[in-house]
Amino acid sequence: MKIQTKYHGEIIIESESILSFPNGIPGFLKEQEFILLPLSEESPFSILQSVKNSELGFVLINPFKFYSDYEFKLSDSDVNSLDIENREQIEVYSIITVKDPFEDSTTNLQAPVVINGVKKLGRQVVLNHKDYHTKHKLISQTSPVGQEG
Repeated sequence: MKIQTKYHGEIIIESESILSFPNGIPGFLKEQEFILLPLSEESPFSILQSVKNSELGFVLINPFKFYSDYEFKLSDSDVNSLDIENREQIEVYSIITVKDPFEDSTTNLQAPVVINGVKKLGRQVVLNHKDYHTKHKLISQTSPVGQEG
């Protein structure tokens, strides 16, 4: 099927690659079908693109590649709603707020996007963790990522 995207223009997707977010994403509860696209081959960024709304595409990162000490435990409710049977099914992303200049961009570690890649189910999980908030600097002077440029 053809869809229009925010960052990639018109593309053809397979219906099997559509991710279902039964509860939507906070602020976008009616948007329940997305596709995950790499921003580019070399980029650490991905796009969570709404299948129905071409203007809705979230920029994502794998938070573990940017924050080596990032960790959390999913609640039983989250595990059940995502139909997770083992850890290998889980993909974790965090949403970036892109700013100009890019060095001011932040990422939301308090509410990661968790995807069961096998069952094609997704959910934005809100963590109750004192060290995580919605605006962590993506690039800092002390992080290896920030030093790479």
